[in-house]
Amino acid sequence: MPSSAESGAGLLLAVENVTKLFGSFAACNGINLDIRPGEIHALLGENGAGKSTLVKMLFGVLAPTSGEIRWQGQPVRIGSPGAARKLGIGMVFQHFSLFEALTVAENIALSLDDKVPLSDIAARASELSHAYGLPLDPNAHVADLSVGERQRIEIVRALLQNPKLIILDEPTSVLTPQEADRLFETLFKLRAEGRSVLYISHRLEEVQRICDRATVLRHGKVTGACDPKQETPASLARMMVGGEVAHVSAAGTTTRGDVLLEARHLSAAARTPFAVSLKNICLKVRAGEVLAIAGVAGNGQGELFDALSGEYPVDIDDTVQIRGKAVGRSGINARRVLGAGFVPEERHGHAAVSALPLSDNLVLARYFSDRKAFLSGPLGLIRSAAVKAAAKRICETMDVRKSGEDPAAGSLSGGNLQKFIVGRELDRQPSVLIVNQPTWGVDAGAASRIRQALVDLAKSGSAVLVISQDLDEIFEVATEISVINEGRLSDAYPAGELSREKIGLLMGGLHGKTEAAHAH
Repeated sequence: MPSSAESGAGLLLAVENVTKLFGSFAACNGINLDIRPGEIHALLGENGAGKSTLVKMLFGVLAPTSGEIRWQGQPVRIGSPGAARKLGIGMVFQHFSLFEALTVAENIALSLDDKVPLSDIAARASELSHAYGLPLDPNAHVADLSVGERQRIEIVRALLQNPKLIILDEPTSVLTPQEADRLFETLFKLRAEGRSVLYISHRLEEVQRICDRATVLRHGKVTGACDPKQETPASLARMMVGGEVAHVSAAGTTTRGDVLLEARHLSAAARTPFAVSLKNICLKVRAGEVLAIAGVAGNGQGELFDALSGEYPVDIDDTVQIRGKAVGRSGINARRVLGAGFVPEERHGHAAVSALPLSDNLVLARYFSDRKAFLSGPLGLIRSAAVKAAAKRICETMDVRKSGEDPAAGSLSGGNLQKFIVGRELDRQPSVLIVNQPTWGVDAGAASRIRQALVDLAKSGSAVLVISQDLDEIFEVATEISVINEGRLSDAYPAGELSREKIGLLMGGLHGKTEAAHAH
């Protein structure tokens, strides 16, 4: 990587000794980074390494505490996203900011700094989308589009600003393998035009495949740079975490036990105009099994988790069974008492209350299922010492890194909070565990620990159901795999019988037609 002294010579962007302090904490500490014209540059690092803080400074969301950003050799102050766009910097965030009730063209219009007639926007968006292999109907309503199509909107509206640099944050986390391949073709075309891409991803196989250079952050500092094509996913992971990342051992046990979780012709109407109806879902998970459910986001995963967990009970009691007992009309606590555990997709506000300490979050989740362990006397007073001892045990077992003995949940990085939430459920040794997106936005080291914990639980004789959009994760943990699409669930296949291509076809809408999947 060129030194900062070379930053004016032919570079598009140079970050020189940039530091960002939050109080006394340095989220970024003396960062040096450069991006050349016409390259795809990876930005790698664990959760909490400083990646998000850095790109927010590049896009004008945050201001550096010290240091300098140079754009085409000239020092610049990027005071807002509008200023970044005027320079030629576009950004596509991991979580889309789209209004579902509006059309594609209307959503694009809201992001433009200048007033442009809607008809002109629609025509230009249609032209651009086809030119870059990202076909879109500008008059379609966002609510009717797949997640992959929604991402195209974000990319097209960034391209409408004619950027020289596009920042992409985890762009393939919601795509099928086929959609990801089309995205890569678009990125190669942008590179051929002399545009640059700053690419953030935890999927190291992708980084190795498409990126020209990589910069690695750890604990807010640059710790390395490389040509990803000369590395392996394992060596990239070592650079990110500063050591070896443990491999997840084979999933499940060699023998299967009783059916511990079952859905029998489970159907549920959509609760909102933009939700997905569940359609005649059947599944069985036995002791010793990990059933992984793949699918593109927005195809009923959240609705299925809600129905299986009891967050939104269903009308017919025996459509959901836990350990042979009908629980369809029962709530979460009744299912927990039967030995079930649940990890929802959203960490903050759903799995945890950000403002409360970890010990209080533990009590909130296990108050009913662990009354004897955590409560005493007829009034049910909380045994604080027992709760704090359990929280400490969970943090040690799952290697949760935190700033104090019992900090607020919101003070932990995303990966560390996820480890605590998963550990909170595993600590009970549940006979049934249902997890939605177990390693969403989690770095390689934390993901490996979480996945191994799920596999180990199944090996101990529990039934584990994992809902995930990450195919690497699915192949790593699953004994059986199903695919959900538009609220329909495919047959379950032994994990060894499904290729990525077959899963991608099912994710794209084969609706569980076994013969068609095997025909490919």
